[in-house]
Amino acid sequence: MASLNPTKLHVDKSSALKLQSTRFPRTYTLTHSDVTGDLFLTISPKYNQKVLKTLYAKLMRDEVLGCWEENNPPDLHVHCHVSGGLVVGSAKWRDSIFRQHLPMVLEAICFGDRQFLDENPEYLLSLILVHFHAKQNSLDRTEKWGIVQDFLKSTKLSNIDKKREL
Repeated sequence: MASLNPTKLHVDKSSALKLQSTRFPRTYTLTHSDVTGDLFLTISPKYNQKVLKTLYAKLMRDEVLGCWEENNPPDLHVHCHVSGGLVVGSAKWRDSIFRQHLPMVLEAICFGDRQFLDENPEYLLSLILVHFHAKQNSLDRTEKWGIVQDFLKSTKLSNIDKKREL
């Protein structure tokens, strides 16, 4: 899978984040265009419901949702809809597509919110947990996908040597 092309990433950062008195809630809604290959990332206190309520989103369910959970340090949780509801494609096929693109997706989320990570370098060691949601038990699971720093290319953001044990 190709790595992230930053020129194809369009980030919409909600002004509501600036009004919060705390860092959390902080969520990510990532969608894409099959035609152009562009990625659209919304960073906000809540998921981008406007995008999620479109007919396309309801049929394809190929968006990726992410949120921080307050542990010590906080964990980044990422959610992929593998089966159930109105979706196009078999669960096994969708699972393989999500897995193929997940490294680029995680890179897009981390790169898109690099200012936050630069201001809060302690989150670079945060564990990334990916939740694959499926009706089939064999596909419905949560996996550790490394730490945030693993998905940042910038040496400025990736200068912490010690890693949190997985």
